[in-house]
Amino acid sequence: MNMIQVEHIRKRFGDKDALSEVSFSIPRGEIFGFLGPSGSGKTTLIKILTAQLTPTSGKAKVFDQSASMMYQSAQKMRFGMLSDNSGLYERLTVEENLELYRQLYDLSPSSIDKVLQFVNLVGERKKKVHLLSKGMRQRVLLACAVIHEPELLFLDEPTSALDPVNSLHIYKGLRYLNEKGTTIFLTTHDMAEAELLCDRIAILYEGKIQTIGRPKELKKQHRENVIAVVLLNGESYELPMNAETANLIADWMKQGLIDRLETKEPSLGEIFIKLTGSELL
Repeated sequence: MNMIQVEHIRKRFGDKDALSEVSFSIPRGEIFGFLGPSGSGKTTLIKILTAQLTPTSGKAKVFDQSASMMYQSAQKMRFGMLSDNSGLYERLTVEENLELYRQLYDLSPSSIDKVLQFVNLVGERKKKVHLLSKGMRQRVLLACAVIHEPELLFLDEPTSALDPVNSLHIYKGLRYLNEKGTTIFLTTHDMAEAELLCDRIAILYEGKIQTIGRPKELKKQHRENVIAVVLLNGESYELPMNAETANLIADWMKQGLIDRLETKEPSLGEIFIKLTGSELL
């Protein structure tokens, strides 16, 4: 079953297309990454999938029904969302904000302890939100989105304000949720984050999907047909993969001259530049 099905989505603002002919599907249990720079259309798509915007044309289905039905009360337990317009009650504590969500979803009191561990904020539970750093606020917002362990989770730049240590902590938590069955739709401009988390990615640029695939498959697809050789004396060579190179490497190996061999596999960032002619900022 596809949790999300998008067919020929177009979203136009004035005389400009924010999204153009976007089509893809996400099966149950996948972590799907939507990669692109600011302004490429990532947030616009999440808003369409969560019924905050209506597409100009095309179809978007979530849970095998129109995305416009997402906010029906019967569906509220099935999804969670962290977006650019998610908010918190500033004068309440971290724990009091989470208590509102606990009651909304009719969860046990232990759910708050569990989600605070998830976002690494156990020691900040009594602190008022207006006293939190930007990174801590982001983690509280994420806690609100996942406290009920939804079937489907929308995350729009979830670790944009986090330091590397807390980002890794969140990644482990998201993987745990995914292993328990949560499907995750993630937008990011962080290629390393996408490679670490995502089963598949789509690269979005100027409202259009440039490619979709598993990170390893995309790297293999765009890999240069050369091999890098580093000798023990420090000399390095980039050689074409052919019979002549194979013979040369064999000779070096017999003489014990090789330090290491490497294929020239591109990073996701390099693939992005190759496909779009632009750096990901």
